[in-house]
Amino acid sequence: MALVSKDIDSAFHGAGAKPGLEIWCVENLRLVPLPKSLHGKFHSGNAYIVLNTLLLKNGPPQHDIHYWLGKDANQMESTLASDKALELDTALGSCTVQYREVQGQETEKFLSYFKPCIIPIEGVYSSQLGHLDSNSYKVSMLKCKGDHVVSVKEVPFSRSSLNHNDVFILDTASKIFLFSGCNSSIQERAKALEVVQYVKENKHGGKCEVATIEDGKFVGDSDVGEFWSLFGGYAPIPRDLPFGVQKEYDTSSVQLSWITTQGKLCPKEGNSLNKEMLDSNKCYMLDCGAEIFVWMGRNTSITERKTSISFIEDFLRNQGRSTATHLTFLTEGLETSIFKSFFESWPQVEPNLYEEGREKVAAIFKHQGYDVKELPEAEDCQSYINCQGKLKVWRVDGDELILVPAQEQIKLFSGDCYVVQYTYAGDGRDENLFYAWLGRASVLEDRADVITHMNAIADSSKGDPVLARVIQDKEPLQLFLIFQTIIILKGGLSKRYKRFIAENGILDETYDEGKTSLFRVQGTSPSSMQAIQVDQDCELKVNWCRFSSSLNSYYCYILQTGRSTFTWIGNLSSTIDHDLLDRMLELINPTWQPMSVREGSEPDVFWEALGGKTEYPREKEIKQHNEDPHLFAFIFADGDFKVKEIYNFTQDDLTTEDVLILNCHKEIYVWIGCHANVKSKQQALTLGLNFLENVHHIEGLSLETPIYVVTEGKEPPFFTCFFEWDSSKANMLGNSFERKLAILKGKKQNLEVPIINSWKAFSRETTPDNLRSNSVSSNGRGSILSSASSVSGSKSKSANSHLFSSPTLIARKLFPGSPDGSAGSPEAEARSPQDANLVQVDRSNFTENSLIYPYARLIVGSSDPVTDIDVSRREAYLSDEEFQEKFGMMRKAFYGLAKWRQNKLKMSLQLF
Repeated sequence: MALVSKDIDSAFHGAGAKPGLEIWCVENLRLVPLPKSLHGKFHSGNAYIVLNTLLLKNGPPQHDIHYWLGKDANQMESTLASDKALELDTALGSCTVQYREVQGQETEKFLSYFKPCIIPIEGVYSSQLGHLDSNSYKVSMLKCKGDHVVSVKEVPFSRSSLNHNDVFILDTASKIFLFSGCNSSIQERAKALEVVQYVKENKHGGKCEVATIEDGKFVGDSDVGEFWSLFGGYAPIPRDLPFGVQKEYDTSSVQLSWITTQGKLCPKEGNSLNKEMLDSNKCYMLDCGAEIFVWMGRNTSITERKTSISFIEDFLRNQGRSTATHLTFLTEGLETSIFKSFFESWPQVEPNLYEEGREKVAAIFKHQGYDVKELPEAEDCQSYINCQGKLKVWRVDGDELILVPAQEQIKLFSGDCYVVQYTYAGDGRDENLFYAWLGRASVLEDRADVITHMNAIADSSKGDPVLARVIQDKEPLQLFLIFQTIIILKGGLSKRYKRFIAENGILDETYDEGKTSLFRVQGTSPSSMQAIQVDQDCELKVNWCRFSSSLNSYYCYILQTGRSTFTWIGNLSSTIDHDLLDRMLELINPTWQPMSVREGSEPDVFWEALGGKTEYPREKEIKQHNEDPHLFAFIFADGDFKVKEIYNFTQDDLTTEDVLILNCHKEIYVWIGCHANVKSKQQALTLGLNFLENVHHIEGLSLETPIYVVTEGKEPPFFTCFFEWDSSKANMLGNSFERKLAILKGKKQNLEVPIINSWKAFSRETTPDNLRSNSVSSNGRGSILSSASSVSGSKSKSANSHLFSSPTLIARKLFPGSPDGSAGSPEAEARSPQDANLVQVDRSNFTENSLIYPYARLIVGSSDPVTDIDVSRREAYLSDEEFQEKFGMMRKAFYGLAKWRQNKLKMSLQLF
């Protein structure tokens, strides 16, 4: 459907190639590109086309096209803008969403591009003369509406323009007055202050006084008297109608109609809407009252689309619809969440064809003998907190909580529920993170109790901890990195679980070393590996069970029969998987002597141990794509709530009066502002569950998606990483209006705190191993660090141009206590500045006082083992001479090898 180059307006050549905004003005029936210096400056006598290009974490760029119509723009220019928007869409492969924007009624998405606001300029734009400001200052009055993005409209400078519901700005030559209606919200007043700041800087050169006037309060304030004197003296403002939430359109009257090629409407019959009602060969109108969508099938022609768009615009005029009616044009496959919400059934997220096509092309070239490197998958195995803290685990057993012994806390049963407390060294203090882990086979009573128990322990702990609810098989990466090793066993130990399976005649599958068990080994690194006991197919009538259908070529497995042990390596597994297999085998039971089996070369005894051979998956599993996060605000009204998306969000959108949802797809965060009505984390967790129930089918979320609850001022780094985070803003006092006013008047609070480098992660894989805690045990768990050796992330300004692009792994500075991250440790003092970001640290980084031990005392199973060392880097304590003798190479060459090759060499020398 793409147009050939000769059909594309020359002004569009190269459009959409780079992220960000591109704007064209319709001037004398031709398109004129605007320089960035004029972005956001719209003239009421013109029509404009705005293209926003966003680079996503996965897949091709996302394009949104808006055509903006000034209130004084003529009909010919408005029609041309509509046609050119469709032309630009076609030039971009018909992969855009188009919006019609009318001056004063812009969508929040459009306004979010031009923060803090757009203030249309009277008149017509001229590219020859540019826009010249008048030397005489014109007094103006602006009405501001909106709590997250603000719509600004110039109103007559008259007392009759004021009301009790909105916020107004009176701009005079010497002073700017902010008048807040008594029914306006704190958030609206705070956003209006951003407009005041904008006016002050752009029209007054940053030099003018600012006065705030509160509706109904006088108290002899000189600013109040001066304000009303400009209107000829004070007089009461007439009472408005009772203020409330804007009336929502009745969704029961939503109408779907087919737009014929002759430009006529044919309403679709039916009490409800579903995706199957949309034909790829047709265009449709979805009339939702306050908003109208035009859906264009993939197989429709450009002429059909243009006819449909022209018809809808004529339809709005002929119907006498309000200019506030939003008009959105969608191509099949690019439907917005709002559009899909009007349909009862909508297919879940479809496979990413871009990614599939890329893999197929790479495979074809490889088959033809070309050396084609596959594009790396987005790195998602980094942690943002110190993962060497202290772990405590409790198991729910009826009304009781039973503390799990430290040596057993990496083993979780799928029939049980657990409370996990993780304490780690934060920024100058210990931080607590709580998880309620719900086994997939656990009973409802235990699931309810584990949340209650978690809240009770969290309430009794210091600080304001983060809480999370997770369900087995849907664990967030952060939980795996905290445990480092998790073994999930079938069955359960809970009294309620035992009673439930007994009452229902269910076979007790609780793990027993004497029974045949199959474990799937998975993970991203030795710092995040799991062994999951898999299901077996059983037919009780014939006393038959087998495990072979649970195999998958993509994984490695451990089969334990009670008499013998096998390791099975799938053909699609990686060298990292093989390394994890060896490690996990030793953790589950170091006495096992396994027989190694590769897929395709299995002996009969292996299949007999599995209960027989059968078919199993042999294709690579398609991973869920890392989608960009979305921020939603809760809107409470009449005892119910709705959610509204906040577009192009920043940290400033975390308003202290609000409760917000950050949807990261793999997990969601419920953020509670200090001045929000929601006071308990239990209530916030319930809101998170309600969010999932209401939007999971639209957003493609699972009802079992992990839910985190975080509070303002106590946000963990794995939350702040989604923002360009400034700690000073989180430390300010007062409501959002008071905070903005303090900044506006130069009374900044705690602004000396530097900006956190939000995308740089703390990861065990990127931390120099010889600088880790020396208390790491052989199972990979570490104990809480002392204050002298605690780990903290460094802070600096982010160097990423795109907020949501995948973060680059980088080693973090260790040992807080001084600006460069050192705290007097010999290892830290020995490092030079250029060594701070090294992923591997060779032996030369040790000082001459570092401990050196003989090979015989460093090996696993030594009769005289060394105790005070980092057991994950035993080789680091060898002398240079003995290192070269044993490894047959210098240290530099060894640390230049891939990690898995290092580990294989260390295993062969009993140093792993």
